[in-house]
Amino acid sequence: MINKLVDSIREKNTPIVVGLDPMLKFIPQHIREKAYREFGETLEGAAEAIWQFNKEIVDYTYDLIPAVKPQIAMYEQFGIEGLKVYKRTVDYCREKGLIVIGDIKRGDIGSTSEAYAVGHLGRVQVGSKTYAGFEEDFATVNPYFGTDGVKPFIDVCREENRGLFILVKTSNPSSGEFQDRLVDGRPLYEIVGEKVAEWGESHMGKDYSYVGAVVGATYPEMGKVLRKLMPKAFILVPGYGEQGGKGADLVHFFHEDGLGAIVNSSRGIIAAYQQEAYASYGADHFGEASRAAVEDMKKDINQALGRE
Repeated sequence: MINKLVDSIREKNTPIVVGLDPMLKFIPQHIREKAYREFGETLEGAAEAIWQFNKEIVDYTYDLIPAVKPQIAMYEQFGIEGLKVYKRTVDYCREKGLIVIGDIKRGDIGSTSEAYAVGHLGRVQVGSKTYAGFEEDFATVNPYFGTDGVKPFIDVCREENRGLFILVKTSNPSSGEFQDRLVDGRPLYEIVGEKVAEWGESHMGKDYSYVGAVVGATYPEMGKVLRKLMPKAFILVPGYGEQGGKGADLVHFFHEDGLGAIVNSSRGIIAAYQQEAYASYGADHFGEASRAAVEDMKKDINQALGRE
């Protein structure tokens, strides 16, 4: 799957992943009202609004981007109805040829970790048959449990040709409370990065490992160090746009050939119509606003990388 991701980035010349993180406040009123008329102001009504919102954004952007990253918490808050829409969104994106990164941030050990891995990336045995659960292509994983928590995911990924992005240095302001603490004179995130590189050696694609890393755009100097520590790990970079990251901050996350990283933007794209720069599109054309935001982000990143 990492090979497919790299090929798609090359083909579209766009190292961008759109975060499908819908909140009701991002969804235009006319979409919500239509869903509520059909299903009432219920969890089912909210789920329908989310589905219609996601579908339009995907329809307007899928030809520009290689991947999407739905954040499962945004769906779980609506219970079973939300999870149904999560699965429906995953399936629709795959039908459109997009790589799906399930932003699930799971972390546990033993059979629990294996169950998470099977549910999202593998196949569960039911009698004589097997079934794929959510069927994402990649999943984000918290490494706090160490190898006991990560190995079950790697085992399933090897069986199913799937991939992982391991949290190494996250984009949030308080990440340093733990991630920057010195251990034997070195910041913890460096030690985690070295472990990601070690785990990745057991599951390699053509040029990159199936075991990637999450490193926030808000910490470009740390990204420079981690890029060297994890030469074969693809880096998922959150924090662009709303969290302060911009194209110029991203250069060191990439290799000299412009590959090696993919940059996430969530509300900066899916709620673009609410921003001053794209307000002229209006709520009725929110999909077009999202497309324009992707095109501007692509230009920003490619200029920083010297591609344009």
